[in-house]
Amino acid sequence: MDQKRGLGFWFLIVIACLLAIWFILGQTLCIFFYDFTVSLGFQDSINDVTAVGVAFNKGFGIADTLFYIPLLISGIIGILKKKRMGIYLMFSALAITVYWPIVCLSAVYFAKGAPGWNLTSYAEYTMILSLITVYGVWGMCFVYINRARLIK
Repeated sequence: MDQKRGLGFWFLIVIACLLAIWFILGQTLCIFFYDFTVSLGFQDSINDVTAVGVAFNKGFGIADTLFYIPLLISGIIGILKKKRMGIYLMFSALAITVYWPIVCLSAVYFAKGAPGWNLTSYAEYTMILSLITVYGVWGMCFVYINRARLIK
């Protein structure tokens, strides 16, 4: 491990890499193979979220595949290569990392009790999405505070 970069740096990078893999498997694949991503546990079945929920999941999958995943991967590579652009790319990806879990938490909350909505794992969603939000906020603060050190 690069001792100059420190534990915070590697925490930022490792979690970002895990998110990138998670999004490729869960979001990119759901566009083409929705039932497969359900079987992997990355998406919820049509029985749990309705056809409208599946449509929104696929819509997020397209947006994530075209924009968020490339932004996140570019940010990881840029930061690893100590490029100034990497700071901007990573910060932008982290801002999205704060945004999307809040949208999902809100949607799950407002959909509760709606006809056809049968999701039961509210505690799991709340815990995971809250942790991702905290990581995103922490990451933005880390990148901002350490921006000069990240490119030296």
